[in-house]
Parts: sequence; structure tokens; C-alpha cells
Amino acid sequence: MIPFLDLKSINLRQREAFHAAFDRVLDSGWLILGKETETFEREFAQYCGARHAVGVANGLEALHLVLRAWGIGPGDEVLVPSNTYIATWLAVTYTGAKPVPVEPDEGTYNIDPARVAAAITPRTRAIVAVHLYGQTAQMESLMALARRHGLKVLEDAAQAHGARINGRRAGSLGDAAGFSFYPGKNLGALGDAGAVTTNDDALADQLRVLRNYGSRLKYHNEIIGYNSRLDELQSAFLREKLPLLDADNAHRAEIAAYYNRELKGIEGLILPAVASGCDPVWHLYVIRHHQRDRVANALAQASIGTMIHYPIPPHAQPAYRSLEIPVGAMPIAERIHEQVLSLPIGPTMSVADADTVVRALRAAI
Repeated sequence: MIPFLDLKSINLRQREAFHAAFDRVLDSGWLILGKETETFEREFAQYCGARHAVGVANGLEALHLVLRAWGIGPGDEVLVPSNTYIATWLAVTYTGAKPVPVEPDEGTYNIDPARVAAAITPRTRAIVAVHLYGQTAQMESLMALARRHGLKVLEDAAQAHGARINGRRAGSLGDAAGFSFYPGKNLGALGDAGAVTTNDDALADQLRVLRNYGSRLKYHNEIIGYNSRLDELQSAFLREKLPLLDADNAHRAEIAAYYNRELKGIEGLILPAVASGCDPVWHLYVIRHHQRDRVANALAQASIGTMIHYPIPPHAQPAYRSLEIPVGAMPIAERIHEQVLSLPIGPTMSVADADTVVRALRAAI
């Protein structure tokens, strides 16, 4: 059996380090907003090339709290990718604003700056650029567009820890970035966790208040805030995992390169495209095939784990029925979601395992 992602083998590499981290937190007697979180925030900000990192409870709240801090709310519009996980949209909805979907570039699957330009209205306040599957969106074009129109740009970097474009890392490319440290991410905690990175001092200060009940001083509440704090234990675990991130990403890139080489030229199979200047971290290796379900079933019969990221685009979900976006209105996203299949990839996967996947996929197609 080749699992889609072997979290057990990934985390057991650091069993002793995690036990030491646990003891460090336990011995300190401090479990929320202490030295482990402060240190991880500093280390992660430095890694991303940003001035600040603010730890929060999860990736969705990282996005939501940024939009909230920017004052986005009812009557506002926020441009979001039509091709993304629903959390991107939910962050907008939580503020009371309207998510307005924009179709992707069909090669990279990331939001298309030209279509973003066409979607801007007088009510548009911000753009959320998702770095989907571990490849950064075209941030230079998006930032230039945003500056012309007085808009904010929020990176949804949940899948892109360490990804670069033109030498700069995700998390330092927009006005702010939201990260998830869900266990399956390239930098994954041992539970839910998230962070915001930014170079904006005032925004970082506001986020630290928002995440802690709207309070700087205990029992003194300046604003209506939230309970969204990265705890000491997850911070300690993330501190142990951060030094491995670049090497893990490099191994993912090695597996992706093997897939690219060995799967090239198979009729009907669409391989991932990488945009100029991008250095993806290959959170997911996503292929497309017009008979995706048949291929996935054949791989399952060969004991190879796959996943579909994602089977239903947000606008077609019952949760967003109220937006009244009909099926067929987002044809690129709909076509992508009908055809995508994620192959196994991860930092502990061997090239021999990748070869087994390749041979099974060739047989399936």
C-alpha cells in the first residue's frame, strides 16, 4: 500500500524532538501566548521574509482576522478564486462581505490577474490570492493591479510554506498572508494551528488584539475580538519542524520531477504547469484526466492512495446557494474540479514508491 500522505512516518522522524518540546512546555507551566509562541512567530516571520508573524488557531481564522482587521464588512466585495477550497470563501463570508469568484489560469490553476482586473467594481475592497497546490499566484501583477485601484491583497498561503516567486517567499508578497499548519500541510502541526505574516506594523498589532478577545491587557477589552490563539504546545512542535521544511520541500520537488519526467506524453493526461519565476513546494501533485474517477478507482485497486482536491467548487456547494451562481457560470473551475486527481507525494515517500505509482497509472490509462 502506498498512502496518499504518510503522516505517521513524517512525524515519527522527530519523536524524540517532540517529546522534548512537550517537556519544555510542561516544565514552563505556561500554555497560552508564552515564549514558545513568541519564538516561533519570530522564527517563522524570518523564514518567510516578513516583519511579523501572528499565531492564530487555524488557517481559516488567519484569513478571516486579516479581513476583519482591514475593516471589510457588509456591502463590500472581495475577489476570490473560483478554484479553491471553500475556506477561502468562508473567510470573506464571516466578515459579512460578498465573495466574488474569479476564474483561474487553466495551466497553473491559480487566479488569473487579467480576469481579476475585469471583476473589479466600486465595491471591491480586496483580492485573496490562493497559492494553490504549493505554487504562488502571479503576485507582482496582482499587487500592481491592487495598487492602481487602492485594494488590499491577502495571500492564502495555506499550501505554500516556503514557495517562492522570483526569489521571494510566500508570506512576504502581499499586504498580509494567512497560513494553515493543519497536520497535512508542508509545515504541519500535531493539531490545528495557523498564522498571519505581514510587514504592516499596525495590522500585526491589531491582529494580536483581535485574536485575544479584543484585549491587550487581561479583562480590558478594546474591541469585539475572538478567541483564536496558537497555543504553546503546537508552537513548540512547529519550532521543531521548521528547520526541516526546506529539505522536505526539496524532496517533494524531487518526487514531482520524477512524475513529470516519467508521465510526460501519456495521452489524455494533463500534468502540472509551473509559471515562469515560480519555485513550487509541491504540497500537492495534481494531474487531470477526463476519466478521473475510473483512473482513481484503478489506482485504488493497485493499493495506491489518491485524493481529489476538490470535487465540488465553492459556488456549486449548497452552502453558497444564496449567491445564486448557476452551474456553468464558472466553466474553468467546474472542468478542473471534474478532472483533477492528486497523486501521492510527501517528504518520506521514496522514488521507488513514485515509480510504483507511475507504473500503476500507465496501466490504468
